[in-house]
Amino acid sequence: MGWFAALRSEADPIWRGIHGHPFLAELSAGSLSLDRFRFLIRQDYPYLAEFSRVLALAVSRGGRLAEMAFFDDLLHATLSSEMELHRSFCAELGIAPEDLESARLAPTAFAYTRHMLAVGALGTQAEIAVALLPCTVSYAEIGARLGRNPPAGAPHFARWVAAYASEEYQAIASRLIALVDGLDGRVSTEERARCREHFLVGSRYEWLFWDMAYRMEDWPTF
Repeated sequence: MGWFAALRSEADPIWRGIHGHPFLAELSAGSLSLDRFRFLIRQDYPYLAEFSRVLALAVSRGGRLAEMAFFDDLLHATLSSEMELHRSFCAELGIAPEDLESARLAPTAFAYTRHMLAVGALGTQAEIAVALLPCTVSYAEIGARLGRNPPAGAPHFARWVAAYASEEYQAIASRLIALVDGLDGRVSTEERARCREHFLVGSRYEWLFWDMAYRMEDWPTF
């Protein structure tokens, strides 16, 4: 069993919770409210901006040139393809571009990005790579699963699913898994323990992110 498979197996109850979340169930059925979908887009956009900063830190950590090149490729794909997907939804969903650019992270998204940035700032290349897995690979799993039976009569949802079911996105997730598996024999016992914790924390945050979007979470007012 590869390193990712072992991590994924341990976190399986969390990932089953992700796949079974009402947000994704309703999106798959085409019955998700557009307000909830708009909320997701407006939160995922600034999240991806912070995710890109983590990728830049991964590039700076060095390691083998092929690993640096992968993180650079993923950074480019995030800043261009994935964030462009979100921008393309603006006109369709009635979100002004300036509203998307100025969107404030909700509490859960803020906490999740700060977890990722802390790993990026303080962790090793292996720690960063493992911390990236829950987001990257869970979206690939969601895309592959929902892509087998795309939401009918819901073009926004179907296009979102198609992006993460695409060969391009699936290949990115597969390359990250392969990179992590390749780092397996190059980490210390202590580093491995930290990586395991990053993966479990990130997996929990992935569930919380969907729940945040479903509840349209906001900061309290005083």
